[in-house]
Amino acid sequence: MSDIRGGDLPDLPDLRSEADALDSKDELAAKREEFVLDETVYLDGNSLGALPANVPGRLAEVMTHEWGRLRIRSWDESGWWTAPERIGDRIAPLVGAAPGQVVVGDSTSVNVFKALVAAVRIARGPDHPSEGRDEIVVDATTFPTDGYIAESAARLTGCRLIPVAPADVPGVLGARTAAVLLNHADYRTGRLHDLPGLTAAVHAAGALVVWDLCHTAGALPVGLDEHGVDLAVGCTYKYLNGGPGSPAYLYVREALQPRFDSPLPGWNSHAEPFGMRPGFEPADGALRGRVGTPDILSMLALEASLDAWDGVSIDAVRAKSLALTDFFLRCVGAYVPTGRVESLTPAAHAERGSQVALRCEGAGDVMKRLIEQGVVGDFRAPDVLRFGFTPLYVSFGDAERAARVLASTLA
Repeated sequence: MSDIRGGDLPDLPDLRSEADALDSKDELAAKREEFVLDETVYLDGNSLGALPANVPGRLAEVMTHEWGRLRIRSWDESGWWTAPERIGDRIAPLVGAAPGQVVVGDSTSVNVFKALVAAVRIARGPDHPSEGRDEIVVDATTFPTDGYIAESAARLTGCRLIPVAPADVPGVLGARTAAVLLNHADYRTGRLHDLPGLTAAVHAAGALVVWDLCHTAGALPVGLDEHGVDLAVGCTYKYLNGGPGSPAYLYVREALQPRFDSPLPGWNSHAEPFGMRPGFEPADGALRGRVGTPDILSMLALEASLDAWDGVSIDAVRAKSLALTDFFLRCVGAYVPTGRVESLTPAAHAERGSQVALRCEGAGDVMKRLIEQGVVGDFRAPDVLRFGFTPLYVSFGDAERAARVLASTLA
């Protein structure tokens, strides 16, 4: 954490000019035209991404033609049945995964449950399903739902739950650890946790790791395959811009797929879904992560939204993300009166996600006033202003204007 030092507002024209210069050199600038935006500075894409401009037309086609005319034929003729794995393969490159390891469907919470219980079952092995490894480690600073799910999974599997801060995870690992559930980035502060190092530590203890990627997928390289991650989950309505409540995804490392034993087997994850047999036989591969009938309207809206990623390098996205957050922090330091805000976001690039969190007295009221003036971020109790930077459509001019309006609000 660090205090933001105030500066003089006469510096403002120089930073405006710098923002213009940075925008003129931005290789992702043209992507902004692929989203439905207005004069609002939208810095809440870490909660809900902006609407890609092609999605309404695609949904209209689905409604009028695929559902309206083809009706049930669309399960085959329009590819509805294969949508979960097809869209999963489009998300896979954004999280550093080869094809055949990501399946789309259900919510993040449901996928966390599936992944965590399956991780415990894999760690124990088929010969000793209830012996030996009887501890689940969970990020004590996690988004609340992950904690709730971990507690339920521990009860279901007869495990003891051990909540610790991510940095302290290596110190609690041992022969009794079955699975570890971690967030790649802290949802409040934007702090990025050490996915490669923590994954290696969990594996050294003989356990499995489940990563929640909600606040990093689509904002920075994740490298699931490269770092040997076991299982991962994430939402698609933040940096992937899939729309409110769009389906989440589940990653199962290829080597683990034959042993992936989902606690929620459904007819969609059966080897022969239309065989309607009373006994369950799991499908091959990541399809074991499917459960029931896919939410087709939301799923196909997500598929259309992913067109915005065509031709985009995730490394270029990361470079712009860091440049945007650096520039915003500089503008805040120049414009905001000294002592009015404190940055909770790590200065080091290796520890920073794609948001800036500022501690501020009366943060809830401050955010309301910012929104009234056309700068949309969000508030987290008790005193945190969050600003999410989605590199596909946020400009350096947006960052400068947001800092300027924040300064005038606090002055």
